[in-house]
Amino acid sequence: MLFNSFEFLLFLPVVFLLYWFVFRGRKWQNFLVVIASYVFYGWWDWRFLFLIALTSLCSYASGLLIGRYANSRRTQKYISAANIVLNLAILGVFKYYNFFVENIDALFTSLGYKLDWVTLDIILPVGISFYTFQALSYTIDVYRGDIKPTRDIVEFFAYISFFPQLVAGPIERATNLLPQFQKPRQFDYAKAVDGCRQMLWGFFKKMVIADNCAFVVNEYWGQYQTLPGVSLFILGVLFTFQIYCDFSGYSDIAIGCARLFGFNLMRNFNYPYFSRSIPEFWRRWHISLTTWFRDYIYFPLGGSRCDKWKIIRNVFIVWGISGLWHGANWTFICWGLYHATLLAVYNLLGVNTKYKNIVAHGRLLPTIKEFLQMSLTFFFAVIGWIIFRAESMTQAVDYIHSMFANKFFDLYTIYGKVLCIACVALLTVEWMQREKQHALQFSNNCFLNKEYVRLFIYFILILLIVVYTGKVQTFIYFQF
Repeated sequence: MLFNSFEFLLFLPVVFLLYWFVFRGRKWQNFLVVIASYVFYGWWDWRFLFLIALTSLCSYASGLLIGRYANSRRTQKYISAANIVLNLAILGVFKYYNFFVENIDALFTSLGYKLDWVTLDIILPVGISFYTFQALSYTIDVYRGDIKPTRDIVEFFAYISFFPQLVAGPIERATNLLPQFQKPRQFDYAKAVDGCRQMLWGFFKKMVIADNCAFVVNEYWGQYQTLPGVSLFILGVLFTFQIYCDFSGYSDIAIGCARLFGFNLMRNFNYPYFSRSIPEFWRRWHISLTTWFRDYIYFPLGGSRCDKWKIIRNVFIVWGISGLWHGANWTFICWGLYHATLLAVYNLLGVNTKYKNIVAHGRLLPTIKEFLQMSLTFFFAVIGWIIFRAESMTQAVDYIHSMFANKFFDLYTIYGKVLCIACVALLTVEWMQREKQHALQFSNNCFLNKEYVRLFIYFILILLIVVYTGKVQTFIYFQF
């Protein structure tokens, strides 16, 4: 079920009313969350429910077994490893089997051997990478002793399948989300109102900015060989805004929706396009995934406690895996290695841990140095997103070459020009609100927090959503 669908518009208030007024008490509310989440997820294809149920059941059982053999560290390790291998095997078959078979077959064919391996005609389950990583984190955290295994199967299934963040994150840790299912929840009007504001901003970013950008990008991307160089760059910029507004819009809707039910999800985006370096960019973009890789892969490899070359090795391993996580295509892997290269350079220059504060804190405008740093980082991000969007590495290289080789400028349509202005306006609003959790969170002493002003802003945003909603597009990160 899509957030930006009529079905969800009916689904959400029904679940909300049942949750607070009918299913009273923590256990009954958790039970409703499971039922609602399975309806939400099964709306695409009911067969996907067997996979998420299997993942949940195996991870639940592994937690109990790890707790049972608390006196045998070796047995705990085998149980944890078995669950990790099982979950990764399921993910591997559905997401990567055909990719590896086709590439191995192509390699042997180039050497004069014909393998005739068979590919599988399978559908990639929506959001499988997200809930698999969420389940893995539970097993690993129980094994590490960071959290005690839960015996309540309903609350565990609710944790894995919680519908607001089920198919595109944030990837929640059991240490944060599971305890919230283990304690009573009371309706908080202020929290619910702020959640609605965040959802409204998320819907605006997705339906007005991202979907309209998608229309232009999809229209002209296949014609890139005939477009002028600067137009190709602007097309890349539009995709840069498309993927940001699409994914951060989903996160805003998910976080706001969870607040309606009394849950606090982790922040997933922190105005990444205001970053002054690529390391800072990745501390602000898809935070739940980057911290997942940091805690469960980068740190166990030695993190930054090694010598320079081992640190760089660790970075390339993590980002190679990150690229593969995003999809079974060489473009994703090369996109990951591209960012690994940039991160390695920043690391060698000693910039890796700089800039953890908010840019231009307490000031209206950035310094010239900060502006140039943000511009360079944004440019690097655009190049990366072009690789990410391309259908093949041949297309990615040819696109980037054409972007620098072609000399003339023409944006083609008034529609495209208006869309660029809308992206600049969005960036301006987020710059003004960069110290807040989301763009519609106003300070108590702020003029914009007056009720009539807020109501006017909400009306304008809803009007824009109704009038300028682009052709309905599924969320980009559903495919991952």
